[in-house]
Amino acid sequence: MRHLVCSAFVALLLISSAEAKKIRVYTPRGGAPRESASRPAAAPAEIPVRADAEPASGEPVRNLIFMIGDGMGLSHVAAMMIEGGYAPTAFDRMQNVALIATRSANNLVTDSAVAGTALASGAKTDNGRLGEAPDGHALESMIEKAWKRRMPTGLVVTCKIQHATPGAFYAHVPSRNLYDEISRQLASSRIDVAFGGGKAEMTAPDASGRSAADELARSGCRVIYDWSRAEDIRSGRVAGFFADEHMPSMLDGRGDYLPQATRKALEILENNARDAGTGFVLMVEGSQIDFESHGNRADGVLAEVRDFEAAVSAAMRFADNHPGTLLVVTADHETGGLTMPSRKADFTASESGMEYKFGTGSHTGILVPVYLYGAGAERINGILDNAGLSRRLMALLELE
Repeated sequence: MRHLVCSAFVALLLISSAEAKKIRVYTPRGGAPRESASRPAAAPAEIPVRADAEPASGEPVRNLIFMIGDGMGLSHVAAMMIEGGYAPTAFDRMQNVALIATRSANNLVTDSAVAGTALASGAKTDNGRLGEAPDGHALESMIEKAWKRRMPTGLVVTCKIQHATPGAFYAHVPSRNLYDEISRQLASSRIDVAFGGGKAEMTAPDASGRSAADELARSGCRVIYDWSRAEDIRSGRVAGFFADEHMPSMLDGRGDYLPQATRKALEILENNARDAGTGFVLMVEGSQIDFESHGNRADGVLAEVRDFEAAVSAAMRFADNHPGTLLVVTADHETGGLTMPSRKADFTASESGMEYKFGTGSHTGILVPVYLYGAGAERINGILDNAGLSRRLMALLELE
């Protein structure tokens, strides 16, 4: 498995070019790039792995926590590890790793709506479409299939809840930009928990004077606009819209909202599932890894990946304490063409620092990682298609 990941990571490094748009110099902890014979700071011979990290073979999957780092490639994860001095992370605890291809039905390089649709429904479509096939028919998502089984479902994001990835799990529109219609479809959905931004579209009145938030409240869902209001909610349905558009970035002070919201969603869904006698499905997105990668902002990328890793850690703790829970962490695509070459070409020299180079301000077609932990982690392996990964997950949940 390590050979598979290492090979993919080497391939990732090759996509950088001399025309890379931005460069950020990495220096080992303790000062400027060193010319001495000393070794890089705190790099162990190999990444530590838990002694009990073997998955339980054949354990049935009851709950799915599906975490998507938007735009997160192997290099984004590696950058976080390097900047942390190779201290153990949640990714190091994973029990299995695979890779997925991300192309869409009509383009070698996907957009987020189509990639989200593939991950949500197990079917590919054309760039720009959300939850719809190229011929316009609706593609049923795993969350919609879960509703038929009376399974509680949830979405936690740092973008607006009507954005491409979360929207793919409940909406069906020919264009990802039809936010008013996506808001209406969210209001008519049966989602138990929805946390993110998007207040402006949800509260905008239509011709009758009613808003999508009004309709959502009429369906019996609590609608809140302040995160502190979620603290005392333990069960039932709740939708929180905590920003007019997207949530603030980490560099702009978002704080620990994402890991907190992940823990709160898991608490609510667990209680709802217990009452229903079922499992649950939760999708969590580190939405703004993509935003910072589009802007080629290395500091922003690192801040967003660290925040996402904190949410992954929260999900792992839940899985540790709730047998039958499968945690899957992946990306919809890679953004930025991020590579990390040495500052000097002479590899026989002592530590010479490292550069962050972005090859593009757009998406790339590179394979992205899939990390698995918990029940069923051993049952997804190798190189898959993103739609194929979704179908495998739905099969484990017996939703197909």
